[in-house]
Amino acid sequence: MGLLFAAKKTELPDGHAKVVIVNGRRIALCNVGGQFYAIEDRCSHDNGPLGEGTLSGKLLECPRHGAQFDVTTGKPVTLPAVVPVRRYEVKIQGDDLLVEIPHD
Repeated sequence: MGLLFAAKKTELPDGHAKVVIVNGRRIALCNVGGQFYAIEDRCSHDNGPLGEGTLSGKLLECPRHGAQFDVTTGKPVTLPAVVPVRRYEVKIQGDDLLVEIPHD
């Protein structure tokens, strides 16, 4: 697949997450201090919608049961989640945020 458009930088203020769909994948796009990160929008505990949760620093909390994930790595940092979620590389091109979608 390669790099695909996900959103405009102006659509994602610092400290916020936004759910985008890129090539059929639900992705939680996050702005942490002007750095952009992307993880799959699916809690590994119960498939909850991560992107609808609260972003505090680099931690995104699932709104269902409170599992927190480090958006820079995709790794869970609190229970009940114990399995990481997929992380995607984000590239900035002008005002565009592009996400690297692997060829699976």
